[in-house]
Amino acid sequence: MDFSWGTIAMTVPYLLSLLAFLVFLEQITYLKKKGSAPGPLLVFPFIGNAISLVRNPTRFWDVQSSLAKSSHLGVSTNYVIGKFIVFIRSTDLCHKIFANVRPDAFHLVGHPFGKKLFGEHNLIYMMGQDHKDIRRRMAPNFTPKALSTYSVIQQKIILKHLIRWEQLSSEKSPEPIGLRLLCRDLNLETSQTVFVGPYLGRDARERFNVDYNLFNVGMMKLPIDLPGFAFRKARYAVKRLVETLAVCTQHSKSRTKSGEEPSCMIDFWMQDMAKEIAAASDSDEKDPPHSSSVEIGGYLFDFLFASQDASTSSLLWAITLLDSHPDVLAKVRREVAGIWSPESDTLITAEHLREMRYTEAVAKEVVRFRAPATMVPHIAGEDFPLTESYTIPKGTIVFPSVFESSFQGFIDPNRFDPDRFMEERQEDRVYRKNYLAFGAGAHQCVGQRYAINHLVLFIAIFTSLLDFKRHRTDGCDDIVYVPTICPKDDCKVHLSRRCTRYPTVAE
Repeated sequence: MDFSWGTIAMTVPYLLSLLAFLVFLEQITYLKKKGSAPGPLLVFPFIGNAISLVRNPTRFWDVQSSLAKSSHLGVSTNYVIGKFIVFIRSTDLCHKIFANVRPDAFHLVGHPFGKKLFGEHNLIYMMGQDHKDIRRRMAPNFTPKALSTYSVIQQKIILKHLIRWEQLSSEKSPEPIGLRLLCRDLNLETSQTVFVGPYLGRDARERFNVDYNLFNVGMMKLPIDLPGFAFRKARYAVKRLVETLAVCTQHSKSRTKSGEEPSCMIDFWMQDMAKEIAAASDSDEKDPPHSSSVEIGGYLFDFLFASQDASTSSLLWAITLLDSHPDVLAKVRREVAGIWSPESDTLITAEHLREMRYTEAVAKEVVRFRAPATMVPHIAGEDFPLTESYTIPKGTIVFPSVFESSFQGFIDPNRFDPDRFMEERQEDRVYRKNYLAFGAGAHQCVGQRYAINHLVLFIAIFTSLLDFKRHRTDGCDDIVYVPTICPKDDCKVHLSRRCTRYPTVAE
């Protein structure tokens, strides 16, 4: 025993020296990668600034933005759990990242540890011809006919949930109700029904909701992939979600073969896919690439991830911003009332949507002013010369900020002003490069028309059915990450019915 303790005592100085050397090497490596870019001069050993990022992401990214703004480079740096990161504020440099998604430049990852979290079959990581082929096969998902089919689903679900919200608000009066989780539930039901429609039963939906919540929680925690930790639970939840969506895909393939009309997104997708699979079978050839139900289930999860949390964020900010801008709210209500009425017992048509130009301008301004997914993480596959004086090292996680870009270029960008998107000003065309909420380049959001339609429909129906008033407290509109950005107080409101009666189409 004495010998053992003596041996340990002798090795401790060597272990401490090795640890000190590793810490010193880590700091030197960080400073070398940092170069002249602004960022912390020293970082906490091994974990870097991970704790401050998880504890208060809003403050963390605000500091990175301030550092980038203070530099002529338009970027800032930091270090998180062994990963060197670069935050990009400059619009032009953001475009440079988006335009260079390829094996020898940048790889879109969606989350700093996304490959482990999202699974194998994922659109986010595809590039080149495979990615182009997949996007081509998705084209039928967003035709006018498909969007009209989705619109009916969206409106019926929106109406059903808004009626519930008003009842809940009445029951809790005089206390306000928080809308974040209610918006999340509305959007989750909408996404499930639009994407896979009749193929997801009630029990499957309940399990789906639990797993999606585990995924959301895990995204905001430290990436510790061990039993009991949120990240591990999220990873397994994604696996189960993809398996469920794969089963839905198989059911759609069978239904499509029988010639039935499409009722949801996966049906529109499978129409041409089923023909290609049948032709390959008749010719004794392999099925077309990327046509297996498991792969498509993974791609459907991408759609869910892209639409669900971003849309929840936009609905919450729409309510918040309309409440704080009564003149904008009044204009929306006048426009919608001249086109559609809840008492008509009809749904908003595609023609109605085209006529709601100002309401669409409000939706676009909500997305600009509070871009829901504020950053789009990429990993540098090789050293990349970002500017003449700064090269991004291989392995760096790069965060182009679409949020910061939204406040560059536009006239009076810090002002919430939907008129900027009207025909007279056309700032969406003049400052198109700054409007990056839906991304740019090869991975630009393929469903942006669907997303805008959803927000327009929600604004039109919400403002027509309900009177609402924000329960305002100090800092209630501050930004928090959950994981997309939302008002700090979860958008607490008082609701009451505005229309004479609710539309019967909601029943």
